[in-house]
Amino acid sequence: MAPKNKGKGKDNSASGSEAKGSGGGKLKPATSINVRHILCEKHSKKEEALQKIREGKKFDEVAREMSEDKARQGGSLGWKVRGSLLADFEKVAYELEPSTTVSPKIGECKTSEGYHIIMVEGRK
Repeated sequence: MAPKNKGKGKDNSASGSEAKGSGGGKLKPATSINVRHILCEKHSKKEEALQKIREGKKFDEVAREMSEDKARQGGSLGWKVRGSLLADFEKVAYELEPSTTVSPKIGECKTSEGYHIIMVEGRK
């Protein structure tokens, strides 16, 4: 009986961590996402970019100004299929609800390339 209880405990903690995510279990699984990001080499620069977004500046404008990748496209990476992005980046991106550059729902992660601020514009 003890192993069953341990199994239940693990299930409860897994659903608890999902509930903390921006989408939890509410989002339908997607095979591709239309994603934008702001890439910063330094943590302090990423925090500065986050502050601008929190103050109401549009995501794409902050990306053009501060991102070290895809700056001319407002951070747009376009439609990306599952498995085509860095694993840590993809994990965060696929959990985000779609939003707009005016009112973005953002996620953050660190990869070998630097610090990312991520938003998703569409899912399919």
